[in-house]
Amino acid sequence: MLRKNPSGISPEVSEKAFIDPTAIICGRVIIEENVFVGPYAVIRADEVDENGMLEPIIIRRDSNIQDGVVIHSKSGAAVTIGERTSIAHRSIIHGPCEVGDDVFIGFNSVVFRAQVNDGCVIRHNCVVDGMDLPAQMHVPPMTNIGPDFDLNQIEQVPPDYSSFSESVVAANHWLVEGYKKLANEL
Repeated sequence: MLRKNPSGISPEVSEKAFIDPTAIICGRVIIEENVFVGPYAVIRADEVDENGMLEPIIIRRDSNIQDGVVIHSKSGAAVTIGERTSIAHRSIIHGPCEVGDDVFIGFNSVVFRAQVNDGCVIRHNCVVDGMDLPAQMHVPPMTNIGPDFDLNQIEQVPPDYSSFSESVVAANHWLVEGYKKLANEL
């Protein structure tokens, strides 16, 4: 469901994206082409700052926002999800936040007040709060990263995880095409 926010701003969604009918996209949200937004995802750009300003939530091309994901922002701060990025089931991305290109964020993970640079893999049940991740970092399952975390404790992304991330993006491209085709047949 696409809807205006209280400021009267509607989402901008590419005709080449697929938004599941159970998803809610509200306010200053920009969704580019070949993006898949799965069932029960919520993407809300509706909360303004003290000056009444609201930055957009942007989902770049070829990315996928899977089932039950929540993307929101505190006080109108910007959120950007890069190209070919996968946000897995029930994750929360809360702005201010920037997620780069070719990133995989695993099931039930939370990213808040952070910049996750290109090629990072954040596995399931992780929290990244208040610390930026350099490119190509691999965050093991159930890791909590905060301002005092020593990034030397984690390694670069192994090649098999990069290929896994690419396969998730490819599968979701197929879903965009398939669901769009089904919608056209109705």
